[in-house]
Amino acid sequence: MKDAVRLKSGHNIGQDYPCFMVAELGNNHQGSLETAAEMMRAAARNGADAVKFQKRHTESLLTREGFSAPYCGSNSFGKTYGEHRNALELSLDEMAEAKRLADELGLVFFASAWDMVSLRQMEDLEVELLKFSSADLVCIPLLRQAGSMGVPVILSTGMSTLPEIDAAVNELLKFHDDIVILHCNSTYPCPEELIGLPVIEQLRRRYRLPVGYSGHERGLGPSVAAAALGACLIERHFTLDRNLPGTDHKASLEPADFGLMVDMVRETERAMQLRDKQVCPSEMASAKKLRKSIVYLRDLPAGHILTESDITVKSPGTGVSPIYWDFVIGATLTRGVRCEEFFAWNHATPAGNPAHLGERQRSVAKARG
Repeated sequence: MKDAVRLKSGHNIGQDYPCFMVAELGNNHQGSLETAAEMMRAAARNGADAVKFQKRHTESLLTREGFSAPYCGSNSFGKTYGEHRNALELSLDEMAEAKRLADELGLVFFASAWDMVSLRQMEDLEVELLKFSSADLVCIPLLRQAGSMGVPVILSTGMSTLPEIDAAVNELLKFHDDIVILHCNSTYPCPEELIGLPVIEQLRRRYRLPVGYSGHERGLGPSVAAAALGACLIERHFTLDRNLPGTDHKASLEPADFGLMVDMVRETERAMQLRDKQVCPSEMASAKKLRKSIVYLRDLPAGHILTESDITVKSPGTGVSPIYWDFVIGATLTRGVRCEEFFAWNHATPAGNPAHLGERQRSVAKARG
């Protein structure tokens, strides 16, 4: 099992490390470097470890017909689909400036490169991480070019079958195993019943690589649950305002919600640190106060054989625990006792086999750590 993917910046992405929190800016900056910078600062303030962009060289990505296709819906930024896509792009110089700002903010900068030209541009920027969108998981030529760069790769698995994921992983493994697989459903936004969080463990067992989660749900619960299930990376789309035009904003988190998610993931990580059932020292005071002890119901003389009518249980739990109730019944008192006095083992000869009593005591002592 690959324990972690290690980045040049010192971050480790793996199950035994803090969950790597990615703010997916995508094209939600609407093609504005100023807006992108504002988004990065907001992401840094709210606990992000990384910011992810998208990069497209539209002429390489689209056919002429695809570029010229009319695109006039409410989320359009151009009359044709090509014009729309170009309007949302940052130039390479602007991407370089965004990377410089990310470095200043202590954020890992990376991007999904949707075509060969964009992939070479990311190589020129010397990114320490690459992302393959779910759409490009099946793009073998792009995978080969990325693999030859020797840069760690995040592979998103939305809209993909297991055989398709097999092919992509096997292609990348020809170059290196610095791969993080992301469980994902590419529905925007994704209904909770279609998320399938148990797939995280299925992917981990199948590929023996670090596995994270790319969420497109509206809320926070599934992303936090993914961390509890061992996701090493959580990626959520990020926006300054969900009401902005564009298809991604509705499935994105605003800064305050992203920060709340990060806090909840960190709480969940702390809650997962204790792996074995034990009684913690902080619980012992509560046990003494709230649990019960065996006490006498009335004054009793030496030589009396105890029955259920002679004893009861009352707090605090500083005496003999009721877990030994069956060993006390039938015991013979070796001295006289008073009403509501705590039963003690030196008061009586216990009934039954003393060896069994020792086993019970040892069992309880072991349970208490």
